[in-house]
Amino acid sequence: MKKYPFLSLILLFALSMSLLPASAVVPGQEDLDLFCTHAVLLDANHGEILYDMRATEKAYPASITKIMTALLVLEAIEYGQLSLDTPITAGETRMQDVTYSYVNGNIKLGEVLTAEELLYMTLLPSYADACNILAVAVDGTIEDFVDHMNRKAAELGCQNTHFTNPVGIHNENHYSTPYDLALIMKACLEYDTFLRIAQTPKYTLRATEMSGPREMYNSNALVSTWNHSGYLYEKCIGGKTGNTDEAGRCLVAAAEDNDEILISVVIGSGPMPVPGEEDLKQGHFRESKRLLEYGFNNFQRVTITKDSEPVETVKVTMSRQADEVNVKPQGSITRTLPKSMDLNDIETKITLYAKEVEAPVEAGQVMGIMTLSYNGEVYGQLDLVAVTSVERSELLYKKQQFFQFFQNEGVRIILAVVLFLTAIVILKLTVFRRKRRPKAGAASRRGNYKGTRM
Repeated sequence: MKKYPFLSLILLFALSMSLLPASAVVPGQEDLDLFCTHAVLLDANHGEILYDMRATEKAYPASITKIMTALLVLEAIEYGQLSLDTPITAGETRMQDVTYSYVNGNIKLGEVLTAEELLYMTLLPSYADACNILAVAVDGTIEDFVDHMNRKAAELGCQNTHFTNPVGIHNENHYSTPYDLALIMKACLEYDTFLRIAQTPKYTLRATEMSGPREMYNSNALVSTWNHSGYLYEKCIGGKTGNTDEAGRCLVAAAEDNDEILISVVIGSGPMPVPGEEDLKQGHFRESKRLLEYGFNNFQRVTITKDSEPVETVKVTMSRQADEVNVKPQGSITRTLPKSMDLNDIETKITLYAKEVEAPVEAGQVMGIMTLSYNGEVYGQLDLVAVTSVERSELLYKKQQFFQFFQNEGVRIILAVVLFLTAIVILKLTVFRRKRRPKAGAASRRGNYKGTRM
């Protein structure tokens, strides 16, 4: 994380004059007029976006990158490759690509620290050298670790993320999006070690053979007042800051209220003027807190539809029991939606697989689907199933089979051929009989002769 307060102040104050308001792509989304270039609010339990401000557009993540570094270290610990107590020796690459402007822990060549200590150094004061040391411990080289980072990003579903280093050093090819960073943060929250470290305001590193004790403070003002006061948020369970000229001031933060967990990502913020206040505010902290409070105050988990009354009918043939069957949605769709949203505005589209079916029909048989959407966004689909069973009439069925048999084109051709051949045979027999029948005159003459032969 870079430290250049004067340059950041000038750059980001100018940026504030051209920030565009959030595009309301989320149902019921309010225009919070956030002081940043990119932002997202994610329902971590259900993976739903509650607020979107260029959430899937590319941005520079700065030191938020380190949550991915921490994630891969925690996975290595989970798989037994490392442990929190594993001693790790700092090598020559600890300062690879790190310039004077990046915060580092002045870790000495050959100094031995544990994986847990290096994680504290990575996540609290954001030490670049600690990141590089951990990267080598996990994958042997920083380059292999970066490849690992990109594989993991793809595995998590990040679609517009590419890392070039484990620190967050600016590079045009080192980028992510607020949504992708929220996915990485969501994965980090699965680890108790991450939560414990990320919530720690202050950590004292033990003395080593090369250095005395070192105190370090969490750079996230939502959980620590060491660097900035006035931003503490009691619901915050962790986060990670970032800061470069190109990225602006950034923060990924997670907060919990009862069983609800929200993740916010703010990128491209900075010192911001607030009407009625003389001092400039730290935009990434102020706007992250606003975003999280907005989520907890304005959203709720709602069951949109469930097993209910019939919504459509399907005609039924081949039955004397009923000539139609009712269909209803099966199951339910639950979403995190604004409390102010009128559920009657949700559009329901019914698609039947057929308007008419033959009996038998079984209760629960799928007859179609119901699609629920709002403003073009599909919330989900439910099967439409038959409410009751309808038995088949065997008499009607056999009658139909009889007529269908004779309506078959092949059968009709065969019948036509048979009839044609039969007609020919009958015709020939008739002609043949006529030829063999005696003539009436000749028979008469033979029968009436009364003369005497000589």
